[in-house]
Amino acid sequence: MHYLLWAILALVAYSLVPPLSKLAAEQLPIMLVALVANATITAVNLAVVLYLDEGTLGSLSSTHGLYAIAAGVFLTVGVLSYFHSLSVGPVSVVTPIFGLFLVGSSVVGMVALEEPATARKLAGLGCAALAVYLTSTA
Repeated sequence: MHYLLWAILALVAYSLVPPLSKLAAEQLPIMLVALVANATITAVNLAVVLYLDEGTLGSLSSTHGLYAIAAGVFLTVGVLSYFHSLSVGPVSVVTPIFGLFLVGSSVVGMVALEEPATARKLAGLGCAALAVYLTSTA
């Protein structure tokens, strides 16, 4: 259950990203806002990796390293698209649609990673998709 605390911390912290980004974009170009936000996470992440002594660049030559690089490519597309959408649309519509990545990731986990797909999980994913529809079209 220790992972739940980290998930809740992520929820609380990430909930502030869209409104703060939208506020910053009132006076700054959105891609500059994205750059600053991502440079911040990169610098802090690098410090954590160095502090924890978690691997070397040589370890990226493995298949798992390629997965990490692919994740970075998709993260880049997702984050930059998200920041752009925040610059032209309302947070209350953009964020729920963006948040559907949680449903998409869960489905990929069940299909590609063979994680269990219970009726309860599927119902929850359906409810999440419905909630996004209701909040983004109202």
